[in-house]
Amino acid sequence: MAETEESDDEVEYAVEGEALVTRRVLNAQVKEDDMEQQRENIFHTGCLINNKVCSMIINGGSCTNVASITLVEKLNLPTLKHPKPYKLQWLNECGEIQVKKQVLVSFSIGKYSDEVLCDVVPIHVEHLLLGRPWKFDRRATKDGYTNRYSFVRNNRTITFAPLTPKQVYEDQLKMKREREKKESEQKSEKSKTEKKMSVRGKREKKRC
Repeated sequence: MAETEESDDEVEYAVEGEALVTRRVLNAQVKEDDMEQQRENIFHTGCLINNKVCSMIINGGSCTNVASITLVEKLNLPTLKHPKPYKLQWLNECGEIQVKKQVLVSFSIGKYSDEVLCDVVPIHVEHLLLGRPWKFDRRATKDGYTNRYSFVRNNRTITFAPLTPKQVYEDQLKMKREREKKESEQKSEKSKTEKKMSVRGKREKKRC
């Protein structure tokens, strides 16, 4: 659902800030030097979901739209049972996984807002991935030189501008730290549970 602004053309820049915490809109215009940097850059941007900054990728090579488990859990998004569960193997290092859930995600970039149905998957490189289904539904086209996606909505041309490689790198570092922190907390909790079980086992042996 896009806004009803009267302007014919609009470029939406990434939302920038700490992932899943704050919000800040990046308004700086793209310089010519930045265009050269986009040559080997996959389209990354930042969006708002439930008023939280989230990482987003558009990749027409993906046969489905994807939302990360981290996004779903942190924002407490309600999930749906997947009508056609399937197995995936390429999105992370955990081997083959079963995709059983979907989630309806409402997001915004600048003045543009949208809603997309996604499969819930434990991906680590972004919170939201818009794949071939989103591109098809929006009839979005990509400018290979500027690395921008454009489409027409309500008689207006909407254009998504990408993050620079430096911004993408910083974004990925934030997500890596977030993932490592979560893994550390899980290991700590597991260790505490194992210690409790060990102590309980020793006590039971003494009673015997």
